[in-house]
Amino acid sequence: MQTVVIALATLMAVAASVLAGSLLVASGGPFDATFARQRGAHLGVQYAGSAGEGELQSTGRAEGVEASAGPFRTVTLTPEFDEDFPEAEPPLTIAGRTERTGPRAAVDRLALTEGRWATRPGEIVLPAGVWNADRIGHKVTFPDLPGKPALKVVGTARSATGTADAWATPGQVQRLAASGASAGRQMLYRFTEAATAAQVAAGRTAVTADLAKGTVLGTQSWLTVKKTAERDTALYVPFLVAFGLLGLVMSVLIVGNVVAAAVGAGTRRIGILKAIGFTPGQVVRAYVAQALLPAAVGTALGVAAGHVLAVPILAEAEEAYAGAGLGIDPWVDAAVVGGVLTVVAITAWASAWRAGRLRTVDALAVGRAPRTRRGRLASRLAGRLPLPRPVALGLVRPLARPGRALAMGSAIVFGATAVTFTVGLGSSLGEVMAARDHSGADVTVHSRVMGPGPGGPDGPGGPGGPGGGPSATAPKTPADPAAVREAITAQPGTRASYAIATTRARIAGVSGSTTVTAFTDDASWGGYAMVEGRWLRAPGEAVVPTAFLTTTGKRIGDPLTLDGRTGQAVLRIVGEVLDPRYDGMQVFTDAASARKADSGLAPDEHRIALEPGTDSAAYVSALDKDLAGLGLTAEAGSGGGESEMVTTLNALSALLTLLLVAVAALGVLNGVVLDTRERVRELGIHKALGMTPRQTVAMVLTSVTVTGLAGGAIGVPLGMALHAQVVPAMGESAGLRFPDSVLAVYDAPGLLLLGLGGLLIATLGALLPAGWAARTRTATALRTE
Repeated sequence: MQTVVIALATLMAVAASVLAGSLLVASGGPFDATFARQRGAHLGVQYAGSAGEGELQSTGRAEGVEASAGPFRTVTLTPEFDEDFPEAEPPLTIAGRTERTGPRAAVDRLALTEGRWATRPGEIVLPAGVWNADRIGHKVTFPDLPGKPALKVVGTARSATGTADAWATPGQVQRLAASGASAGRQMLYRFTEAATAAQVAAGRTAVTADLAKGTVLGTQSWLTVKKTAERDTALYVPFLVAFGLLGLVMSVLIVGNVVAAAVGAGTRRIGILKAIGFTPGQVVRAYVAQALLPAAVGTALGVAAGHVLAVPILAEAEEAYAGAGLGIDPWVDAAVVGGVLTVVAITAWASAWRAGRLRTVDALAVGRAPRTRRGRLASRLAGRLPLPRPVALGLVRPLARPGRALAMGSAIVFGATAVTFTVGLGSSLGEVMAARDHSGADVTVHSRVMGPGPGGPDGPGGPGGPGGGPSATAPKTPADPAAVREAITAQPGTRASYAIATTRARIAGVSGSTTVTAFTDDASWGGYAMVEGRWLRAPGEAVVPTAFLTTTGKRIGDPLTLDGRTGQAVLRIVGEVLDPRYDGMQVFTDAASARKADSGLAPDEHRIALEPGTDSAAYVSALDKDLAGLGLTAEAGSGGGESEMVTTLNALSALLTLLLVAVAALGVLNGVVLDTRERVRELGIHKALGMTPRQTVAMVLTSVTVTGLAGGAIGVPLGMALHAQVVPAMGESAGLRFPDSVLAVYDAPGLLLLGLGGLLIATLGALLPAGWAARTRTATALRTE
């Protein structure tokens, strides 16, 4: 039993530590290696097209600039691919760069992944990972320009920090700009110091200090790109570190308690070993070996478990780094194995040192004789309690063995801490999912032909990914919004409704496009969790997620310009919302403002709130019939579902918590077995005086009741404190800030039940020895020395 306890404790600690260490390495290693190899830009700045070339080149000589590249002429256009790729595409920012500015560049060496570089007019290179190589050889047309110029895709390339959405020759970009495209200039910088956000900000100030106001349109820091690339794996690290520390501390407690108990129970054996010639050092090493052998087994199993658990998580990271094989570095295994076994050895040595210091005569004289003084005091106290004698004897038992009771209580504390933390984590993740799905609507109306949104339901947009987006297979001609609104309003039971329209737009200085979600009416009741600021109230306002503010460097109150398919929309940011989809690159605004950027914007989804008491099933059935002619369907709720990432987090936390609870219960089992074996003669006397088996069970179980309640009472606040530290850290790893609704997930009834969890762990651990004590025959117990 002691072997199983030590092995399980070390298994749990090692599995969590290996997984956390491997994810920590995987989250940063591939990006750092790619960034260094390609001489990535610490800062990319998008300047107005009116800025002079010489003026911008002089910024590369500012203080703190190690190297610079540019200025590169850029244009922003809305592309249209041929019939093989019929879906609408977001605007592209195309940079004019020659081949010699790629592999040999001092900054941002582009890596060609497929095909070749654009060397002639009429050619274009797309970014790898955004579009696949199947588009090589196809044409991309720009219908908004006179003559609808078309460029042939000749290759795909990768930039370490995504400095552009496509590349063409400088002459080609200049011709596109001359045709009326939105033009600008781009400079890329590497600084001598850029390890922190403050250092990058200082570099940005240095290179832009002498420029006229309005020259800088946008900036992008390499730290933002790095954080986005690392987010999927870094999200797991804080909670795995928490479980790793819990498991390590539990291992120390268990090993220390087991060895100390073994020393206490084997005092006579220690005396015999010394009498036949064992030295103190040999006795100590013997007990250390007894702990290290099962710990080594648990460590080996823990390493294997950590590798298995890491497979699905590292597979996600591989996709972010172009399929580069990611695995667990051997040094992570070596560090965890060496660290855990060292801690176990030191703990066992400290607990076994008493065995080495025992005098031979004292050890032989004391033997297994129990200390009776505290036992007599506990028995007298039990006689004064107004309770049945078996219950009273059990309740005062911790006073007879306070050290053992403290050891069992410590195990229970960590078990209760883990359970409390896991319950809180699951509730917090549920709140994040509710915020992702904006599940305030009772009924949703959408096209009858639905497909996955951009990136799929669990794409790379953090917890939940960019699911829930507009259908790629929705009908080309949307239903008449006025007719849909009339049908919804006329339906009995409708309290409120709003329509959602989505499009894509460019933000100056930021690579890639941004999802724009526009509302036709007040959507404040739709389940949008505000972190700071307020929801939309008037046209021209915008609400954005935390990651958007981080990426763009903007704050609440700042202006925001959207470059859309057909024009520009100038908005003012009024609030920060919790939304992990699309990597946080979203803008929420009103439909009238969004149409300035995309005149063809049309609603693709309607959400409805019902009057209290309305039968949602009957409402959906009736509305579905009314909308059938419009090609729409109604369904209860607001769609969405749990993401793969959240499912993995919940499964991992449940598994690790189960291991911790099992270890805690086994720790109690170990303590109660030792206590029961020491009291076997006392049990025989009680049985001889008339104690029934049921009363014996009650006595043993109540002996851990106080310990279990105390452990639960201490473990619950510790679990809440752990939750308050780890969940915000997980949010920060994912580029999110959480509102109070995500963090304040505990209520009084739930805390009371969690507190009783300590009693449950103690009872589970004591059941087996209680049954053994009840089945022991009286004569056998009385004969035991």
